[in-house]
Amino acid sequence: MDKAKSPVQRAMRRWYDSRLAVIFESILIGFIVGFVVVLFRYALGEAESLRARLYAAPAGLSGLWLAAWIFALVLAGLFLGWAAKARPMIRGSGIPQIKGSLLRAMALDWMPELPLKIITGILGIGCGLSLGREGPSIQIGAYVGQGVLSLARRPHRERKILVTSASAAGLAAAFNAPLAGVLFVLEELQSSFSPLFIACAMGASMAADGVAGHFFGLKPVFDFRNITELPLSTVPCVILLGILCGLLGDIFKRVLYLFQDAYERLRIPRMPRPVLPLLLSVPVCFYLFDISGGGHGLIESLARDHRTMRAVLMLLAAKILFTAVCYGSGTSGGIFLPLLAAGALAGDALGLFLSAAGLASEGQILNFIILGMAAFFTGVVNAPVTGMILILEMSGNLNHLGSLVLACLSAFVTTQLIASRPVYTVLLERMLRNKTPAPGALMEK
Repeated sequence: MDKAKSPVQRAMRRWYDSRLAVIFESILIGFIVGFVVVLFRYALGEAESLRARLYAAPAGLSGLWLAAWIFALVLAGLFLGWAAKARPMIRGSGIPQIKGSLLRAMALDWMPELPLKIITGILGIGCGLSLGREGPSIQIGAYVGQGVLSLARRPHRERKILVTSASAAGLAAAFNAPLAGVLFVLEELQSSFSPLFIACAMGASMAADGVAGHFFGLKPVFDFRNITELPLSTVPCVILLGILCGLLGDIFKRVLYLFQDAYERLRIPRMPRPVLPLLLSVPVCFYLFDISGGGHGLIESLARDHRTMRAVLMLLAAKILFTAVCYGSGTSGGIFLPLLAAGALAGDALGLFLSAAGLASEGQILNFIILGMAAFFTGVVNAPVTGMILILEMSGNLNHLGSLVLACLSAFVTTQLIASRPVYTVLLERMLRNKTPAPGALMEK
């Protein structure tokens, strides 16, 4: 059969079967993922801006406007519930589903799940749910990779590498953090790796980050200025912050699971579940607007505005509870950004305390906000290297590298001592136990 092919065809076949071709294909997939995630980010930003204008407008005091808005939220909630019921694989962040797919315990179907994931994510987060864009972006990357590979013939191992690399590209485009995207799939999604996988993941992530940088700029996601290096005298405080975030991260996970179980115990039908958090978003947006949405604006406001410790602690508790209510409903949306916001609030609270006690200066509170994000991420996800690199890339400053290592290490050791398991591993086990996904394998689609 091969003899019937021309020399050009045989040469092209040999090249396509080479490792170099796999790397080039990962870069191509990364570019496509970048454009899709940019579209998602842009639409989500417009939706969140519209929400801010709606709640800031004088018409917000009008009973007629409020009734119309509540009716629209009910319709949106029913649509989100229908989508989650019709396509269980688009629920939540999507990261447990990708883990399950790579383990060949679940099946992703890129069409029609990809457009549904994008639409439900924009609708839910745009309306005010405390959910993030990063998990959906990672799953969007996996869907795009699956879609591209549906046009190509690759062996199972190479398909797994390319889809995992596409997931890394999704995180890179969501946060302008290519290195964190690679490290996340290494720590969370890929149990083993090879030089080929590293090259593909880096190629896809850099390509996606380049596309995102073209549209959103090459600046870091968080606009932090005047970050100074913490002195050695604050080392015990950094360790304390890591321990605190490790404990709070465990509480965050327990509250998340609690509300997931509450929806089941109350026997609320799947379709109307998102209606509850959407209706709750109305008073939240009127009185605690900062905790609505993912939390990007809240994080940047902590570096800009001066709040009392009581206000910061209230926002921390409210953010954790509202995130659990929203995520427990099963609609599309991640927990990356909400947990980073919770970590920033925890760091701010400790910084305010240390400043009042004379153990740190006011200018160093920003450092504790940044360290809190990385340590809280580690406490929840149990991925210290990703947490450290993610915050380094998002803040765009290396002055706090040593403190980040110490804070993340302290948080990780704390999670090990209290046997706090990684959130995405537990969420995957809960999905498999509830038998929500269909059996199958992503790679065979």
